[in-house]
Amino acid sequence: MKQSSNNTYTSFIKAQAQALGFSFCGIAKAEFLEEEAPRLEQWLNQGMQGQMGYMEGHFDKRLDPTLLVPGAKSVISLLYNYYPEKDLADDSGFKIAKYAYGKDYHFVIKNKLKSLFQSMSEEIGAIEGRVFVDSAPVMERAWAQKAGLGWVGKNSLLLNRKMGSFFFLAEVIIDLELDYDAPLKDYCGTCTACMDACPTDAIPSPYVVDGSKCISYFTIELKEEIPKEVNGKFDDWVFGCDICQDICPWNRFSKPHSEQEFLPHDDLKDMSKRDWQELTQETFSIIFRKSAVKRAKYNGLMKNITFASQ
Repeated sequence: MKQSSNNTYTSFIKAQAQALGFSFCGIAKAEFLEEEAPRLEQWLNQGMQGQMGYMEGHFDKRLDPTLLVPGAKSVISLLYNYYPEKDLADDSGFKIAKYAYGKDYHFVIKNKLKSLFQSMSEEIGAIEGRVFVDSAPVMERAWAQKAGLGWVGKNSLLLNRKMGSFFFLAEVIIDLELDYDAPLKDYCGTCTACMDACPTDAIPSPYVVDGSKCISYFTIELKEEIPKEVNGKFDDWVFGCDICQDICPWNRFSKPHSEQEFLPHDDLKDMSKRDWQELTQETFSIIFRKSAVKRAKYNGLMKNITFASQ
């Protein structure tokens, strides 16, 4: 069954991905990420992961897909748009990252990946594989770059010439050889807009983000008190941050998504600063019931709001 044309299967997979709403699908050969190994090691040694201890684990698995899927031959990378019709950060309230406006993307995209894998199995026959969406030690940006979906920008995010960077990345790793796409070149050029715009200097050099200085880290990952030295630098961000994406010239090509699940809760659209500051546990549970914001928990979000209000 698996001896049939790689080209036929590749075309089928990309057509199915498009039918499920993915904007782009690219495929890379599953092999050890030789170039990424020293970069990851250096980044960890410099402590740029902060308290994100999970970044230190599974070092080998991050670099070798065959440790995640025995016999892996192909890494299928996918992009799913989440750019909203309306940027809620334009209003007067506190700001949350655009990716968290609607339902938690882990659930939405995982379901689509399962559907994709199911249709692949039905068409191709018995294949071994796993689906991933930001939930396992997979270096998703490196794989997406190898699969020709874009390049890793100076803010360390994947950039796509046709849609910028407001998208989720997902992967399917399988034990089937397919037609592989070629990597793209870097189109950042001499631009340093993201580096210049970061208020906490979290991009100390091109292509390197100090996770321990990022507003997203402070407002999501950090469980203790936010350091006083970044007081006054949050520009009203209380969950995540989009500054380095909003400033990126490539995001002028962003177009609104058409995913109903990513639409914001009606009550979220009109929240003033006072509404945020007076948010109750009950209202938090209603507005963010299925949102990624739940990750910060009510007390964490209120801590961020208090800090950003200072």
